[in-house]
Amino acid sequence: MAVRAKQRTENIAETDADKAIKARSGKISRNPQRTQDTILEAATEEFAAHGFGGARVDAIAARAQTNKRMLYHYFGDKEGLYLAVLEATYATIRNAEKQLDLASRDPEEGMRELALFTWRHFLAHPEFLSLLATENLHHAHYLRRSEKVSVMHSHLIDELSEVLRRGEVAGIFRPAVDPISVYLTIAALGFFYLSNRHTLSTIFARKLTSQGALNAWGEHIVAVTLASIRM
Repeated sequence: MAVRAKQRTENIAETDADKAIKARSGKISRNPQRTQDTILEAATEEFAAHGFGGARVDAIAARAQTNKRMLYHYFGDKEGLYLAVLEATYATIRNAEKQLDLASRDPEEGMRELALFTWRHFLAHPEFLSLLATENLHHAHYLRRSEKVSVMHSHLIDELSEVLRRGEVAGIFRPAVDPISVYLTIAALGFFYLSNRHTLSTIFARKLTSQGALNAWGEHIVAVTLASIRM
């Protein structure tokens, strides 16, 4: 009798758990966009923390407070989810860059704003740098599958090209400056500093993560970028 009672109790508990999962899944499925956003946020944290190989779908589902079926329903599999995370991460920085409105700014001011924006975005989104490092370890294996990323970047390069052209016409910037080289200069100065901040702080006995040091480096990025393109 005691065994049967225990089994009935376990069955009731299992049923309640199943009902809770179904209720949560049903509630989430009625707002697909919010569900996808929640999953992407959880997946971004997991992939940034553990890389592609170390990330676990179970952990992502737990972070998102959903179940694996929902992940597979929206993103297909782990690779599909990882690619969606990469695309969403790039979309965040590209969409924010559009708010700079470089086309209406003085050329030097526009370059300054782009350099500082990029640096501050790196500071505010360490997960972006982690994901970049992971994808480079994979030689951009997954990113090459994206049909969206190259389109996202074309807008930035077009705007940067126009800023450089206007600076050239005004006699401020050198002629025929390559916009991609300029962006690589900005991104490299920020990425190297942050990806190596702990080792460099130890080697040079300087706290590179202090607010003063971070602000000074942002101004250094601006100075180097402008010096590289001025007449």
